Amino acid sequence: MKHDLASLNIFLCVAEEKSLTRASVRAHIAVSAVSKRIAELEGRVGTPLFVRFARGVELTAAGEALLVHVRSVFVRIEEMDEELASFSEELRGNIRICATTSALSQFLPFDIASFRHKYPRINLDIEGRVGGAILRALREGEADLGVFSVESSPPDIEVFRYRTYELALAVPMGHSLVNGSSIRYEALAGYSMVAQHADSLLYERLEKEAESRGFRLKVGVRVSSFDCMCQLVACQYGLAIMPRETIEVYAKSIPIVAISLDEDWAERDLVVGVKANRYLDPAVKSLVEHLTHY
Repeated sequence: MKHDLASLNIFLCVAEEKSLTRASVRAHIAVSAVSKRIAELEGRVGTPLFVRFARGVELTAAGEALLVHVRSVFVRIEEMDEELASFSEELRGNIRICATTSALSQFLPFDIASFRHKYPRINLDIEGRVGGAILRALREGEADLGVFSVESSPPDIEVFRYRTYELALAVPMGHSLVNGSSIRYEALAGYSMVAQHADSLLYERLEKEAESRGFRLKVGVRVSSFDCMCQLVACQYGLAIMPRETIEVYAKSIPIVAISLDEDWAERDLVVGVKANRYLDPAVKSLVEHLTHY
């Protein structure tokens, strides 16, 4: 029985996405082409591989058996590509990256610069997004790699530890809190806050912590960048929680200071994430390894 890798890849996309439409987006081909490839594959094996429903598909017993073998095939291909890449002078490729402001404002630019120096023929498309949007981009195939903070790893996203950073409170110079060395989170209940958008995983964590302490954040304004947050804090519009390193960078040019948060959760992990069980081409794999070797 003869099989082609293109059809097996489309089968893998449909099996993991459980939808012909989402598989077509991931495989970059029309839905009709996906349907035709699956029908041809089912014809070759002589049995249905999927059960069709109005809102998606599910694998049959034969489909489950084939999925095990297909994943094994692509793992071996990945191993082959890695070995052959070692004989090539330079890796080539295109990588779509989505990263949070926390990553872009601290570590990622320097690590990307060193990666580009090592692999000058790999093109990088970097977009800043909040954490929830990054997870969606990975699931829907809009991004090859994400850099974000997350409390627990989603089952469909494979994560690798990247860096650790500290959250702190940004306050304007002259504020009554400036004289304190640290502050408990519940002490902020009465203050107006400058916050990120609601889809931010950091804001989601801050809301949950406030709720567990019996208060609600008093959000005066939401903005999408730490730059704007720092400027608004300096203008005494409110206080803001963000990475200490970011606050200290802006404190060199505008009148704000960083106050430590006396909370265990103030230490945050940044992770590199890719869609689970998805074939990583050598360029993407090399970037994952570059970012996580620290």
